[in-house]
Amino acid sequence: MERSYGVGEDKLAHYTCYRATGPVIINGDLDKPVWRTAPRSRRFVDLVTGEPGFFDTRMACLWDDEALYVGFWAQEPNVRASLTERDSFIWFDNDIEIFLGGDDCYYEFELNALNTVYEVFFIYQDALRKGSRFDLPEFDLYERDVDVLCGFQDASRIGKHHRGKRWAFMDWDFPGMRSAVRVDGSINNPEQIDTGWTAEIAFPWRGMERLFAGRCLPPRDGESMRASFSRFEALRYHGKTVAESAAWALNEHGVYDSHIPECFSYLHFSERSSDEKGEKIP
Repeated sequence: MERSYGVGEDKLAHYTCYRATGPVIINGDLDKPVWRTAPRSRRFVDLVTGEPGFFDTRMACLWDDEALYVGFWAQEPNVRASLTERDSFIWFDNDIEIFLGGDDCYYEFELNALNTVYEVFFIYQDALRKGSRFDLPEFDLYERDVDVLCGFQDASRIGKHHRGKRWAFMDWDFPGMRSAVRVDGSINNPEQIDTGWTAEIAFPWRGMERLFAGRCLPPRDGESMRASFSRFEALRYHGKTVAESAAWALNEHGVYDSHIPECFSYLHFSERSSDEKGEKIP
């Protein structure tokens, strides 16, 4: 059934996340043995149209008792990044992005090729009430760095989300999160043709407790989570930057907007190890 915003259920991607075959050392190297049998996703598609992105982008996930692990492969002939301060507006650079969908909330993570991180925790305003599970010092509207997301980035075209406004906690950091990047080429050197870059991120399960209302973490065999995996590419030519960066994701959203939890992909967890079931998609 089609929604009045985003895309229908039939457009959403499904990815099986297998148990890692050994320890995952976060260093950005996705050629190490633990990732070799993790199934890579299909090529990312245009966030709006669903057409394949003109640069190849893929992701893979693994898990163990400690954390959820995400790897990204980003083809990029001219690897660029400029922002170095944590929680800079990374989307102005070329970046990869991960959204984790929770109960009445979701988490946004962005990373550029310099391993600069941007994080935000979003809570729907109708869920943040006195006595609710979000009634905690880390979500104090008077003491924290808080902004408001009013609906959709593309609200003029698709209308407002049925849940309305959400609080954006700009200073929230995912407990224990680790990330690393490797560049296959030379960053910020336009005279050299690069291959691209890889990113590797660990999200410890203990840090996900704020996202969910009492669910088992890590998820049990056969259980699912909602997550979005995307990439934004700032196009520059003739000395100018195009106003809207190219946006590619694991599945289309139908509109130029990442903040639609109903359009997040499905992560299905399996107790089987990746070497039992893993395969690489060329």
